[in-house]
Amino acid sequence: MITNFSIPELNNHDVQELWFQQYGATCHTARATIDLLKDTFGDRLISRFWPVDWPPRSCDLTPLDYFLWGYVKSLVYADRPQTLGYLEDNIRRVIADIRPQMLEKVIENWTSRLDYIQASRCSLMPEIIIKM
Repeated sequence: MITNFSIPELNNHDVQELWFQQYGATCHTARATIDLLKDTFGDRLISRFWPVDWPPRSCDLTPLDYFLWGYVKSLVYADRPQTLGYLEDNIRRVIADIRPQMLEKVIENWTSRLDYIQASRCSLMPEIIIKM
């Protein structure tokens, strides 16, 4: 997917300003994967063990984990799809209905989480609240 889709798609943009973040699944941190991403992003890679170490599956830090997947899943399964085709249609519909304003709020919340982390010097964050 990285070789056949992500990198060709990114070639249409200025990747010199882009950071790549992934979580720590073993296949994502395999040497071949890291080498490929390092060639594309250099030191702008956020991953386990290289070069910016990111806590794997950190729901406090990753917008996709703390908000988007749960939001999408709640809507996709609301009508209990009975076939794979219906499930796929629901996923496409829900993703297409996400508005830029919602994503802006998610990013604002994520930024406030990062500010909190910086201020707390990476201590535990039990009082972080998602603001929507």
